[in-house]
Amino acid sequence: IFESRRWLLGDIALLIGAFFLGQRITRLRPWILGGWVLSFPITMFVLHGYGENVIQTSLWGGLLLTLILAVFGIVVSFPLGVFFALCRQSKLPAIRWVSIFYIETVRGVPLITILFMGSVLIPIFIPYFYIDQVLRMMVAITLFSAAYMAENVRGGLQAIPRGQHEAAQAVGLNYAQSNLFIVLPQALRSVIPAIVGQFIALFKDTSLVYIIGLEDLLGSAKGILANPDWLGHHVEVYLFIALIYFIFCYAMSKVSQKIEVDLGVGKH
Repeated sequence: IFESRRWLLGDIALLIGAFFLGQRITRLRPWILGGWVLSFPITMFVLHGYGENVIQTSLWGGLLLTLILAVFGIVVSFPLGVFFALCRQSKLPAIRWVSIFYIETVRGVPLITILFMGSVLIPIFIPYFYIDQVLRMMVAITLFSAAYMAENVRGGLQAIPRGQHEAAQAVGLNYAQSNLFIVLPQALRSVIPAIVGQFIALFKDTSLVYIIGLEDLLGSAKGILANPDWLGHHVEVYLFIALIYFIFCYAMSKVSQKIEVDLGVGKH
């Protein structure tokens, strides 16, 4: 027990130290951010294990599973949503209509339906290739969030004046270059609150995987309440879970506000 607590205290001290370093030494922020991003695949590899110590993903649970689903969904759904937003703005009818069909279809059904489809239909359509439950939920959450992300980004693209496209063409930029270097940065800058709001909603929506059979943060709480030693403590347990969700959501909101201030969103 002492050994596990020592590791826990060490991790907490490392997080606090990295936080204050990032606040006070600005030149270290890109390195800290890069290290955090690289830590995700390393963490996944360590969790899965290797050789005789392989741990099935069905045994993953708690806050760790919630963070894995949320981080994967956020990181992958953002570029995917930008891609579908650009496709919906395309002048090619085939690309535009395929994008519209995907976005409107996904937005027309609740997330729990997508999760059940990912849990049940993927093994049916791909019977000879095993995809574990956690990966199926990652894919379902990502595809669901990408559709809403595409509409948020499309709103930003439509807010850009036509003159920006014409100015980019006047200096010799082609369609791809004008979108990548001129239009898209301005569009993303204008929809930062909507994008972060989508990320916050995605983080909270990961609690629905408990219905599919995965024991995320909310599932762990229900497992604790099933213990006779914790009978009658429902309020305390759920308040603690709500506090954890609030801390992460509030942190993302504050980061969004900091980015808006740095980029001068809303200022002329």
